Amino acid sequence: MRLAVPDLISNSYFPVIAAAELGFFQEEGLDMQLDLVLPVPKTMAALRDGDLDFVAGAAHATLMAFPDWQGAKLLMALAQRTYWLLVLRADLQARRGDLGVVQGLRIGAAPGVDVSLKRLLVEAGIDLERDRVQIGPVPGVTGSSVSFGLMAAKALADGTIDGFWANAMGAEIAVRNGIGTVVLDVRRGAAPPASWYYTFPALVTTEHSLQEAPERVAAAMRAVRKAQKALQADPCRATEAARHRFPPQETGLIAELIKRDLPYYDPTISAAVVTELNRFAQNVGLLSAPVPYEHVVAVQFSHLWES
Repeated sequence: MRLAVPDLISNSYFPVIAAAELGFFQEEGLDMQLDLVLPVPKTMAALRDGDLDFVAGAAHATLMAFPDWQGAKLLMALAQRTYWLLVLRADLQARRGDLGVVQGLRIGAAPGVDVSLKRLLVEAGIDLERDRVQIGPVPGVTGSSVSFGLMAAKALADGTIDGFWANAMGAEIAVRNGIGTVVLDVRRGAAPPASWYYTFPALVTTEHSLQEAPERVAAAMRAVRKAQKALQADPCRATEAARHRFPPQETGLIAELIKRDLPYYDPTISAAVVTELNRFAQNVGLLSAPVPYEHVVAVQFSHLWES
């Protein structure tokens, strides 16, 4: 079976990396290949086209390949809440939560991820055109051998962008190297409250897989849940899981990043969260109308969240 993430050297989808590298998929009888396919609209398109069995990605991005949730469902949350950070050039001396400083800046954001930043800024009273805020791809992020946050941090250091909206690994590298300042950390509340529930990292599969291979879907969910619990019990296992996937510096950082994320390691996808997810998707033009909870979430497997 094949599972893909749109960002690999990152904390964002780490439970599936841990499930693969710590042997939990194998323990559940699955021969799972984990790949990087980016950006997230391409990842979801590969799922739609049958090239993948599962995707670990942003929940809202499912709609970029499965209009109105037709043909795919969310299986479980890898963690709760919108999980990207806004990092700006350190020399701007921006204060945490001060979004006025984005005026006139070039901000890198991956396709599919950018819609969340644009919506957040609109809700904060920023007019992208009036305030001359440019949000677009980061130079150099192409192919299959890069990770967005790391490339964004490099672009910030090179001066080709003034900031980026990306994962905590990229943010950590930028801060530690003295080139960036975290202005927003949505997951931890330093943002407009509505943005907490725009999206979340989720395990996604197709209706076809749910119908044709329900036992394998359940096995994959059990493996990822085991990984979440293993990391909660001992965050240092993240280092072990990253060793064969990450460069040395990032391998040395991942356990600390995962430790920060552990309060959000809840696999539950509640009806309230889906309501907010759908509201965001409508606001950004990804959803035509509200969709019932059971059309978004594979509720027949919700008991596995409690395992």
